[in-house]
Amino acid sequence: MTKLDSSTMKNAAVLVAGSWGTALASVLARNGYHVKLWTRSTEQAENINLSHENSKFLPGVQLPELIHATTDLKDALQDAELALFVAPSGAMREVAKQAAPFLSDKTLVVHATKGFETDTLKRMTTVISEELGRPMEQLVVLSGPSHAEEVILKQPTTVVVASTDLKAAEQAQDALMNTHFRVYTNPDVVGVEVAGAIKNIIALGAGLTDGLQFGDNAKAALLTRGLAEISRLGTAMGANPLTFAGLAGVGDLVVTCTSKHSRNWRAGYMLADGTPLDDVLTRMGMVVEGVRTTRAAYSLAKEYDVEMPITFQLYEVLFANKAPRTAVEHLMGRLRTHEIEELG
Repeated sequence: MTKLDSSTMKNAAVLVAGSWGTALASVLARNGYHVKLWTRSTEQAENINLSHENSKFLPGVQLPELIHATTDLKDALQDAELALFVAPSGAMREVAKQAAPFLSDKTLVVHATKGFETDTLKRMTTVISEELGRPMEQLVVLSGPSHAEEVILKQPTTVVVASTDLKAAEQAQDALMNTHFRVYTNPDVVGVEVAGAIKNIIALGAGLTDGLQFGDNAKAALLTRGLAEISRLGTAMGANPLTFAGLAGVGDLVVTCTSKHSRNWRAGYMLADGTPLDDVLTRMGMVVEGVRTTRAAYSLAKEYDVEMPITFQLYEVLFANKAPRTAVEHLMGRLRTHEIEELG
């Protein structure tokens, strides 16, 4: 792969035009990039181009004029030096497959999706690598505590970009970083992806405990023990344990479990009163990655022989009609153990 000087990277493509994709497109546009924001919806593209607003996902916020929405994937990608994939995890393979014919081998590829492919249990870098036909080492993942609703308003945000290729990570860092959006680099792709995915499960649990009005003590315990589950699975999959103490780990966990912007928290909160999962997802109107991730993590925990009691109880709530209060009682009633032992 030919490395690009960041100063020459003036065209970017963002796939797709959800809230997070739109917010990241705005970051790039504010940094001087001409951004093609791809969507399947003609109506949404017209809305963005005519009103400079993504009224479906981020209503009331004016977008930079350097953003142009398109439904033509070839148009979006043909001149792009940077391609940022922000498709939901369940759609990532299909989007990458469709994008592959139009991507130059010189294009820097970054993804900002937090989840696993449910059927294969693969991380997003693996999925993208397979469909684009390029080594995972050439890919970059962006993660960290970053709600789209705050990024779009230029509220201070700090994230991490991970790649085993430091130059690729630094290119992404240079493309995205500004006075409102600070970007660190990290070589631990596995850890960053695992942390970004599993924290959504813990956020579902946080919403559920808040919905049950269990208080701050319960939420603090949930976050702490949830971080232990993230660390256990991540290290079993080859991650650096230090990653989980950083932005992609504890940083993203805290913001997702405590913020009104977190769709996973909101979904968990609605589940607490017994609302069926299908009804919750319909009312949300957006992808709740934690639901898919719970199913994937349940299988990964068995594959890697890792203990993940919070994940297992949420799986029972989501997919086996277990009462949320009963799930919490089962967590509290587990056999006694030592805290430090459980972190291993």
